Amino acid sequence: MLWILLATITAFAEATRNVVIKGKLSTLPAQFVSWVWVTVTLLFLLPTLWFLPPVTLQPNLWGYWLASVLINTLAILLFTLAIQMSDLSLTMPMIAFSPLFMLLTSPLMLGEFPSLIGVVGVVLVVIGSYLLNIQERSNGYLAPYRALLREPGPRLMLGVAVLWSISANLDKLGVQASSPVVWIILVNMGLSLAFVPLMLRQTRQLRQMRVASGMVVALLAIGMLDALALITQMYALTLTLVAYVISVKRAGIIISVVLGAVLFKEPGFRERLTGTLVMLAGVLCIAFA
Repeated sequence: MLWILLATITAFAEATRNVVIKGKLSTLPAQFVSWVWVTVTLLFLLPTLWFLPPVTLQPNLWGYWLASVLINTLAILLFTLAIQMSDLSLTMPMIAFSPLFMLLTSPLMLGEFPSLIGVVGVVLVVIGSYLLNIQERSNGYLAPYRALLREPGPRLMLGVAVLWSISANLDKLGVQASSPVVWIILVNMGLSLAFVPLMLRQTRQLRQMRVASGMVVALLAIGMLDALALITQMYALTLTLVAYVISVKRAGIIISVVLGAVLFKEPGFRERLTGTLVMLAGVLCIAFA
């Protein structure tokens, strides 16, 4: 079960990266943080090409690549904005919806069909998201959902979950048409270029920006952590179904929720952790359906 180990490493690396973005980089423009994120990741990944055997690139690779770059440019920007704008313990659980959306995208794109137990998983994810704001229940049955969607971070992260439910399938197709490392290097090259015009639209903010030495270390750290997460995720995708890998990877949400409460003193920890655990139970049902 090597894929479980690889997906778990991915989860820990991504959770740590999210904490760094929230704790050290929340005051910087999201376009700049996103560009540095993918560019530093690329720089850490490039040396690995030296150790790879020759790879044959399939003709259909470039269509998958273009689609992945376009989708992930928007997803990463929304992801960074969501973390900067709202509590980690409220924002990160929204990513648990991505395996739910993959019940639709994976059959359409890959022909991978989970069994009926996936329906149980869907119900648990919905219940868990309700519990995230259960303290609002006194204001009406739908108040927890309304309270959740009033926050900009959870709204943005729900959009990220939709986008990543598509791009995760593109990742598998791209890896099959190349190799795990070559695919993530190509995608990060495209992302690095795609964020340049977005940054240029923030010229005034960038001129006024002050980057402390601690921020420089943080920017390097998110790139290094993302490189580790990407390599382990792409290799895991070659060993099992996409939904399985993404579901184990989403266990990192628990880490983000706990660290958000401990490091940033975010409120409502008990309700948010309970909701997160229920959502992850649903994710596991979907994964192993």
